[in-house]
Amino acid sequence: MNEYGTLHNKDGRHALTFERVFPYSAEEVFHVITDPDKFVKWYPFATGEMDLEIGGKIQFDDGEGSKYEAVITELDNPHTFSFREVDDLIEISLTEEDNGVRMVFIHTFDDATYAHYIATGWHRCLDVLSQIIHGNAIEWPDNAEELRAFYGEAFGKIT
Repeated sequence: MNEYGTLHNKDGRHALTFERVFPYSAEEVFHVITDPDKFVKWYPFATGEMDLEIGGKIQFDDGEGSKYEAVITELDNPHTFSFREVDDLIEISLTEEDNGVRMVFIHTFDDATYAHYIATGWHRCLDVLSQIIHGNAIEWPDNAEELRAFYGEAFGKIT
């Protein structure tokens, strides 16, 4: 399976989509994705403060003085976890398959100018999430430059 993200239009906005397949149950993967102690290890700027219910808040801190929150818009354990982070929408869905569970991660946003940078970041974060799901030690790969080049080529110059 191709683990690279794709960029497409969604309701007049831009959406980055990534897919991963894990040899675990949806319940196991959903728990890792929504556990605040694990979420903070793979999701950028997460503080570990999460009220896991529809309308619940997820707290973020960029470490440079900006604090903000996301609002959980959809929560159906163990199938969907979605939230609005400022103007962006993050949607994570899990579907059982014969060999485990397929996770689809979609980030919907307005300005595609930096899509190759955003894709690079999510690719790396989802690689770390995969490590956590598999019970492995976290190692942030040194592949940002290579990924930026790949996504820049794949998405073309967007202005």
